[in-house]
Amino acid sequence: MSVPVTSPADLDVDVVAPPPPPHAPRPRGPMSLVVLAFLAVCFTLWAAQDIVLPILLAMFFALVGNPILRFLGRLWIPRFLAAVLVIGVGLSGAAALGVQLVGPAMDWAQEAPQQLRKVARQVQNLTKPVQQANQAAENFARVAGGESARRVQVVRTQLDDPYKVLTRAPRLAASILAVVLLTLFFMIYGQNLQKHAIALFPSRQQQRFTADILRSIEREVSRYVLTITVINALVGLIFSGILLLLGIGLQEALLWGTVAALLNFAPYVGPLIGVTLMLLMGFVEFSDPFQAMLPAACYLALHTIEGQVVTPIVLGRQMAISPLILILALMVFGWLWGMIGLLLSVPLLVCIKLVLARLEGTQGWAKLLE
Repeated sequence: MSVPVTSPADLDVDVVAPPPPPHAPRPRGPMSLVVLAFLAVCFTLWAAQDIVLPILLAMFFALVGNPILRFLGRLWIPRFLAAVLVIGVGLSGAAALGVQLVGPAMDWAQEAPQQLRKVARQVQNLTKPVQQANQAAENFARVAGGESARRVQVVRTQLDDPYKVLTRAPRLAASILAVVLLTLFFMIYGQNLQKHAIALFPSRQQQRFTADILRSIEREVSRYVLTITVINALVGLIFSGILLLLGIGLQEALLWGTVAALLNFAPYVGPLIGVTLMLLMGFVEFSDPFQAMLPAACYLALHTIEGQVVTPIVLGRQMAISPLILILALMVFGWLWGMIGLLLSVPLLVCIKLVLARLEGTQGWAKLLE
């Protein structure tokens, strides 16, 4: 006996489709692959630093100049002419400052060994009791060990290459020229390049969303970089004025003010190096110990006021970064690119934080950086 099979269409009953299964979590790679990818990226950045560093420096200078270009654009000045004007004024100012600093810098480079020996003798006189105790311990160990404990002195020789400077000069000049040209091109064609890159997205919604994110990030980073640059320049000028009041010459005061302004781009590490340099400079310039410590004390006080009062008031909490993350970034970028890495570490970290804060799903990482 056969049983008739009734289909859902014959029953005239609305069939409700089962709900779709919930989205499965995205598969994540193992932590070992993440670590290996991070190490590969670090090695690539280190190996390609001759190419990466000029591009990053040019982008940094372009970000400094973008607010000025926007202001000149409101005055109906073409972007090409405004970019040439900004770079020309910047190069002229750097050249004028360099002419003022070459003399004292060369004098310090020539007199540094003699002055360091002078400071070393002063420190040696202060630590003379400790040295006498060490010498007595060595004599006792030599007597107890016999002739086998006789000290062996190793003399190392180093051959000076007189052509080293000549071989490095063209490379340095080419790097500086590349930075200048890249900065000019970023200022002139950066917007068009950004528009063409956004046009690659398939939908208008994605294009509009990406354009809004890039525009806001560019403005905030430009404002941050320009503000930090102005603050550090003012710190250098004020410290130069303080050194003038302490009796140091104008050119040397400008030299150490420029050093203080550049070191202020690297938080924690820069001021620590600056205090050490100002302390050494004070002992070289002044014979009185109290006067010798005045430059370092003034530099430390000025940096404390700038870091704890001025910068938080001007920038607010939006650009706040965790000190631990900042120290780690200084270590990583300093290990990768040396002093230039220390100067670029904070702007790069701020860019990363702003990008993470704007993208959906990565706001937690931006909070982690705070």
